[in-house]
Amino acid sequence: MSKLKIVYFGTPEFAAYILEKMTASGLDIRGVVTMPDKPAGRGHRPRSSAVKETALRLLPGVPVLQPEKLRDEVFLDDLRDLSADLFVVVAFRMLPPEVWTMPERGTFNLHASLLPRYRGAAPIQRVLMDGEEKTGVTAFFLNEEIDKGRIILRKETPISRTETGGSLYDRLMKMGADAVLETISLIEKSTPGAFLGRKQSDFYTDDELPLPTAPKIFKPDRALLFRETEGVALERLVRAMNPYPAAFMTHEDGTEYKVFRADLLPSQEGMAAGDFKVTHDRRLIIQSLRGALEILELQAPSKKRTSTADFLLGNSLPGGRFL
Repeated sequence: MSKLKIVYFGTPEFAAYILEKMTASGLDIRGVVTMPDKPAGRGHRPRSSAVKETALRLLPGVPVLQPEKLRDEVFLDDLRDLSADLFVVVAFRMLPPEVWTMPERGTFNLHASLLPRYRGAAPIQRVLMDGEEKTGVTAFFLNEEIDKGRIILRKETPISRTETGGSLYDRLMKMGADAVLETISLIEKSTPGAFLGRKQSDFYTDDELPLPTAPKIFKPDRALLFRETEGVALERLVRAMNPYPAAFMTHEDGTEYKVFRADLLPSQEGMAAGDFKVTHDRRLIIQSLRGALEILELQAPSKKRTSTADFLLGNSLPGGRFL
């Protein structure tokens, strides 16, 4: 059991799972920092983050801080009063120097990629979109630059041909919990003030530059553009966005359909990019720039997510093409 006094920073389910594993390991967690409650649902009632709910359930009596501004003096004073040796950050917003320089043993962050590759907000989706064969998690000390601090530990895992954003999220969440516990142990065993970790430039060569990045996903990133994209990239995009926020395709009449599963097929004879056909056994096949996509699972506007075969049993698609 670590003797380090820890403050944990995080917000979503990914971070909540890791907090749960840290708690089960008997770590001395002196405080939890998460986002303020936000209105949600039809009634706009305040909803707590997954990390706050986990902290209240598993760590009764431990302070849960929810600052609007991370440079707020009241928050900084409350954080100092916790007298932590180490800050652990998982899926939280960028911390100012006033925060990450506070503990004697430093502040480390867990990132869901093999840094320095895929710095940014959406590493899980981006590695799948790019067709990478491996990914992992990285624990690194925070510094002045985003995702560029000294690397303490990396754990690697292969990416399967059928991997989705959801399945990879779950695997990296579990791997991340192990990585956090191992990193805390490494820091505790190190000499206070020692220069732990390696600079990120040790993990690439100049001929690998520029390194791939992982910018935040916006709606245009989710669009299946059959007329200008090859099928292999479209199939990767579908898997990367499954189950959330979901890729989508747009008919030329403006109707958008979310797509959750698709298979890559050879180019279809006599079809131009964007053309589609519905077969006698209710298969929907759309030609891309090169190759075609069979849409296996979709969601039409105001409808439930369903298999394409079931959707086509009671619905028809308009004539024309997809964008």
